[in-house]
Amino acid sequence: MHSLIRTVLRYRVVALVGMAVWLAAGIWALVRLDIEAYPDPSPPLVDVITQNPSWSAEEMEQQVTVPIETALNGIPRLQYVRSISLFGLSDVKLYFDFGSDYFRDRQEVLNRLQTVALPQNLEPQLSPWSAVGEIYRYELEGEGYSLNEIKATQDWLVRRELKQVPGIVDVTTFGGTTKQYQAEIDPQKLLQYNVTLPQVLSALGASNQNAGGNYLQVGAQNVNVRGLGLLKSVPEMGAVLIAERNGAPVFLRDVADVHEGYQPPLGRVGRDGDSNIVKATVLLQRGEQSLPALEGVRTKVRALNGGLLPRGMKIDTIYDRTSLINTTTETVRHVALTGLLLVMLLLL
Repeated sequence: MHSLIRTVLRYRVVALVGMAVWLAAGIWALVRLDIEAYPDPSPPLVDVITQNPSWSAEEMEQQVTVPIETALNGIPRLQYVRSISLFGLSDVKLYFDFGSDYFRDRQEVLNRLQTVALPQNLEPQLSPWSAVGEIYRYELEGEGYSLNEIKATQDWLVRRELKQVPGIVDVTTFGGTTKQYQAEIDPQKLLQYNVTLPQVLSALGASNQNAGGNYLQVGAQNVNVRGLGLLKSVPEMGAVLIAERNGAPVFLRDVADVHEGYQPPLGRVGRDGDSNIVKATVLLQRGEQSLPALEGVRTKVRALNGGLLPRGMKIDTIYDRTSLINTTTETVRHVALTGLLLVMLLLL
């Protein structure tokens, strides 16, 4: 120890430079340190989701879950596979070794899914969920707006804006209703107009699409020609031509009650006495830092509330992990300083 002290005193400049470098390295590491409320205890997990609303749990198990499991078994560093099959849903979870690379595992799963041919052209999707990925929750409110309109704004505006924030992998929506244009067919009117149900379905499918028509040369210019047939309103849907009888057209509104409705919901979310709201959860990409992502989310929310949303709509924050992180770090800081003080008192 004495020799070390003599060496430091002899080479003061070198010691000061070394201390400055060590201090600068510590500050650099502190600035780049990922501060979290709690660590991610889960191993790399890849979750494969497949949906088909018309199949029972048994059919999902036999025709979807088993073929996917067979194709994915044998992936390098795969520890075990867990799956569940419900009505209309197949969920296959793949747990990898703690030391494996998460993104390499996802890519390997995607590569193997390309070799799986499922009935009815079903396409498996990878879920973005992770054990500690839920960092922000909010409710989209809109006084005077229907649930259809609020949910449409969430799906087509808010979700897309928030997914642009660096570090955010997805935004999951719960509650509300998904707008649909519905036609309730009257069997008596089908008989009256001598029209079959397949004719109605075929006419609707053929009418609800745009069609390209190549180019039309006008002088020295070429003009794009296309037919616009995509249905945008209930009256347009009601005016779809089904057939012709005795020289008179038969429209969809003649054989059905055409109106705006919503897809039957599988559940609903309530809050503070409101039994049905539109709520969303912002998910963090695995391996990303929470605080920079949360700051970006709050900035985007302020922009949305500041004028990007339709007049009368606003985002109301339900949960922000920033407060939990600040509370946790304050607790750790208090415990560390208290322990340091007690050790100093004991040494004195």
